[in-house]
Formats: sequence, structure tokens, C-alpha cells
Amino acid sequence: MYCLRFIRALTLMLFSSLSVAFSSEAKLQFNRDVRPILSNKCFRCHGFDEKSRKADLRLDQRGGAIAMLHGKQAVVPGKPQQSELIARIDTSDADDIMPPPESKFSLTTEEKETLRRWIAEGAEYEAHWSLIPPRSGAFQAPTAVTNRRSLNPIDHFILARLEQEKLKPAAEASRATLLRRVSFDLTGLPPTLAELDAFIADQDPQAYEHAVDRLLASKHFGERMAVEWLDAARYADTNGYFGDKTRSMWPWRDWVIDAYNRNMRFDQFTIEQLAGDLLPNATIAQRIATGFNRNHMANNESGSIDEEYRVEYVADRLETTGTTWLGLTIGCARCHDHKYDPITQREFYQLFAFFNNLPEQGLIKADNPPPLLSVPSKEQEQQLQHLIAAKQRAELDFAPLADALRQQIAHWEKSLTLTASPSEKLVTHQDFNERIDVKQIGTNFEYPSGILGQSAKFDATQHAEWDGPFDADTAWTIGVWLMADTSLSCVLSKIEPQGQRRGFEVIWQKGRFQINLVNR
Repeated sequence: MYCLRFIRALTLMLFSSLSVAFSSEAKLQFNRDVRPILSNKCFRCHGFDEKSRKADLRLDQRGGAIAMLHGKQAVVPGKPQQSELIARIDTSDADDIMPPPESKFSLTTEEKETLRRWIAEGAEYEAHWSLIPPRSGAFQAPTAVTNRRSLNPIDHFILARLEQEKLKPAAEASRATLLRRVSFDLTGLPPTLAELDAFIADQDPQAYEHAVDRLLASKHFGERMAVEWLDAARYADTNGYFGDKTRSMWPWRDWVIDAYNRNMRFDQFTIEQLAGDLLPNATIAQRIATGFNRNHMANNESGSIDEEYRVEYVADRLETTGTTWLGLTIGCARCHDHKYDPITQREFYQLFAFFNNLPEQGLIKADNPPPLLSVPSKEQEQQLQHLIAAKQRAELDFAPLADALRQQIAHWEKSLTLTASPSEKLVTHQDFNERIDVKQIGTNFEYPSGILGQSAKFDATQHAEWDGPFDADTAWTIGVWLMADTSLSCVLSKIEPQGQRRGFEVIWQKGRFQINLVNR
């Protein structure tokens, strides 16, 4: 299994080799040589999309390509002269030629020869490139390279393509340029003047290799390598939607940087981010790693439908996993079988089920939404344990004092009178002790104990309406005994149901009363 610091070199080598066109004696590769032709010129009518498929012919799958349809076989492996596909691309008959003229597509002579040769070689298909495991020796360096100055096997592929294009390699870069390039590539930072001077003066034949080793050992190597992964994993320390509130995802970012700097095995890098919390005796670091699945945006806008956004979060996790680990665009299959990647709608929701089991809500109520994890350092953990012990001792010492104080408070509350309530010009008074003189709307009222007697609990699922007269142009007073336990609630309101919607609202918002007088 590859380690993280070699994944990038492997990717560069893979794409360099893919860019080299086949030689006259090399066997064609379906993904490299044939699929691009079929995808660009044929799949629109003979591909994944069942609704737009013509003549029931599928060329994206070998079974469909070699099937007998209407008495003919599009592809006869090893026999291009008997293959209807070759006959159709070679004919001059406007009614039979493929691609049809109205499609505005046409095949070049080279493309036709590639298809003919591919069928002659057996018409072998390959899975989607991202589903083929890398294997040693999968790509052989070209042998017919006349320029032999290269030292790295990757250079053979590049030189072969340069010769194919009749281009000459650029002159070897200066030592200063080489160090600058590799420094930016591995750390994202330029070399210091001292590092440049030392490298230029170093006569050791292995000076460049030593410089690379030094850069790989730098803490900035992990930071540079993590940048692309953080982008693909949609890392952010805010929620993204309404208000874009702050949330703490940076511990996961630091985990990724540390994983690169420790050269973690790629299989472990994968397991811990997708399911680190499910590992036996999972460490705090392994649980932090699963923050990959929590990087999606989160919505706290009032009126948002909770289940709608919960499903959006699940789909986001799935689609991001498809992009980063499968190399596939999965999102299209959310609504239909994918037209360009080999993913069906059924498979989308089979994968969806793996990510659909988190105890989360679509409409979040906290800026930093749960589930949450405390991630103290070793020093902070020791300090935390000390503070917890001190708190427990203080609570034991305070307990007898609190019992005595509660008795005194209860005695004092019983002696209170409602001296604040005016006796003259009183429009209405509600004490909730026996009944409510106003209309009750919504769910049933609850009557917990109040400061004096009973109170009523309002949680936005019920309210009381008073139908009495009210004149906004005269002096008036409202008095409320209130114990608020949320950041926003409407204590009292009276609004016209029609017309200008005139009226007033008494609102408790973030520790303060707010009075809204609405004329229109």
C-alpha cells in the first residue's frame, strides 16, 4: 500500500504514461485509446442513457456491443470485417453512416483505424479507470527513446512523447531554478537565500536528493500536501449557509497535515477518515479524522425544512466521498442512472445508506452543531481533570448551604404581593391560577409553578389571543413576569389579521426586550 508522500508521484507517473500515444506495435488500451472516441462520438445515442439510446445498442458495455441485434452484431471480436460498427463508420450512404450527419459528429481516419484495430485485437473492455487497482508494471516505459540523458524512469515517457511530437527537451534548469521549483512543489514556500547559496555551492552528486529529503522532513510539507485534500473534502471553519456561523473544524485540518507529515499509509488514511470512530478502542485522533464527513455546509435559517437539509447533508457526504476516493461524479445518479459514469440510481442509494445513520438534524440550532468532541491537549487534559476534581469538592461544600438557601427563598416568595399591577384602567390581567380569560390557540397549555402561584409555558407551539380594544395612539403599559430560556420568543402580540396588519409585538431577543409598533 502506498504512503501519502508517494501518491502524488504515482499520479504524475500515471497521467504521464496515459498521455503517450500507442506505438505501432503496442496493443491498444480501451480506456486510453478507444473509450474517448466512443464517448465523444457514440455514447450520446449508444451509451448509458436508456432514454436517448437508439436501436437498443449499448457501446459502453462489452455485452451490449457484441450482442446480436436485429440480425446483426455491432462488434465481432477479432473480426472487424464482420462487425456492423466498422461497416457503418466506413459507408458513404447518408442513411447508414455513423455518426449520422445530423449529429454534427464525424470520425477521423485515425479514429476509424483505432476502432478497426481494437476489434481486430479482440475488442477488450476495461472498467472505469478509477476502479482499476494500480499494479506494478502496468505501464512500461517506451523503448525507442533516442535521447538518453534522463535519469528518472518517468522521463522516458515524457521524452517519448516529445519525440513523437518532434519536439526537443528544454535545456536543463539552473540549480537555483531547480531548488525553487521543488521547494514550491513540496512546501509551497520559496527557498531562503541561505538554502539557495548552500545548494548552489554543494558539489555532492546527491545534493538534489538531499534537498528533497530536507523538504519532505519539513512541517510545511504536510501543509502543502494537505491543501488539495482540504479543497476536495470541502473544508471550512464556518457553516456556509445563512449567517455563515463559525464552527471548529480546524482539528481535522491539523489531523490531515499531521498524517502527511507522518507519511501515514494511504489505506489507514482512508479508514480513519471514513470510519475512525468505528475502530476498536478508537483514539481521539481517529475520531477527529472522521471530521471529513462533517465538512458539509449546515443550515440554521428559520423556516428551513429539517428533513430536507438532513438529506442534503447525507448526499453531500456521499458525493464528496465519490469524488475523493472513487474518482467518480456520483451526484447525477441521485435522480437517474448516470449518463457518463458507471453508477446507477439504485447504487447511489445503496451507498447513501452507509452515510444515513448519523444522529444529526438538518436545521441546526447551535453555531457549532453536534455531535461534538472535546479535543484537549495533554496539558489541557491534566488541567481539566484538576478543575473537575476542584468543582466536585466545591459542590459538596456548597450543598448544605444551598438547601438552607432554597428554604429561605421559598419563604420569601410566599410573602410577595403584586404591587406592580395597577388597579385603575386595567384592561386585562392573567395570573393563570384558575383559568385564562383569553383565547388559547395551538397545543395545550402547560402550567408550571411561577413566582406567585402558577404560570403558563409558551414554546412557540401555542399562544393566547386577547380580543379586547387597543388604541396605539394613547399611553399604555404592559407588565410581564417572565423567565426566558431561549434566545428568541414572542412574549405578547396583537396584530390585525387583515388590512394593514397594524399592531404590536413584545419580543424577548438575546437577553433584551424589544417592542415593535407596526403601522403597516
